[in-house]
Amino acid sequence: MTRAPKIVAIDGPAAAGKGTLAKRLADRFSLELLDTGLLYRAVARKVLDIDVEIGDDLATYEELAGQAARGLVAADLEVAGLRNDETAQAASKVSAIPAVRKALLDFQRSFAATPPHNAPGAVLDGRDIGTVVCPDADVKIFITARTDVRAERRHKELQERGEVSIYARVLQDMKERDARDTGRTASPLVPAPDAFRIDTSDLDADQVFVAALDFISSRNS
Repeated sequence: MTRAPKIVAIDGPAAAGKGTLAKRLADRFSLELLDTGLLYRAVARKVLDIDVEIGDDLATYEELAGQAARGLVAADLEVAGLRNDETAQAASKVSAIPAVRKALLDFQRSFAATPPHNAPGAVLDGRDIGTVVCPDADVKIFITARTDVRAERRHKELQERGEVSIYARVLQDMKERDARDTGRTASPLVPAPDAFRIDTSDLDADQVFVAALDFISSRNS
C-alpha cells in the first residue's frame, strides 16, 4: 500500500482539473484539503461587495484588497458567490497584489504544517503551492490542459449551475486570466522544477487520478 505523503502540492491553471484531483487524493490518503483559490476568491468577494473597481484607483483597490486579506476568517470561505465567474475574474486580479499574497501565505503554510483534525497531512491546490507556499512538499503535481478544453469545461460548469454563459466570452476571459497568472511579478503560475506534470486535455478524471497515484507510489519506492 502506498504510504500517505505529508504534503501534496497541486498547481495549475483554471479548469485544468486540479480541484477534482486534490479532493480524490485527500480522500484516498485521509488528508485535509485546502483549496487555496477560495482564499483569493473570498478576498475578491469582499472587494466586489465594497463596489470598488481596479480601474477606479489602483492604490485604493490594492489597499482595500490587502485589508480584506489580513482580516480573512474561516467564515469568509463559506459565503455565497465564491464560485461564480465574476468572483473568479476578480480573484485573479487580487492575487497579483503582493500585499494580498503576503497576508495569505502564513495561513496556507500553517494549514500545511499543522492540518486540522489531527490529519496526517494535507493537500493544497492552487497556483504557487509547489513553488512558494510549500516548496519542500513531498509531492508536487502540475495539472494543465489546452485553453480551449479548459474553457469548454468552465462553460459547461457555468451552464450546469444555471448561469448564463457564452463560450467565446469564457475563452477570452480564460486567456486574460492565464496571462495575468503567468505574467504577474508576485508568485507567477509556473511548474516547480520537480513537479510531475499531467496534461488532462485528453484524459478523464480516473486516468488523471491513476497517473497521480502512480507518481506518488514511485516517490515512496
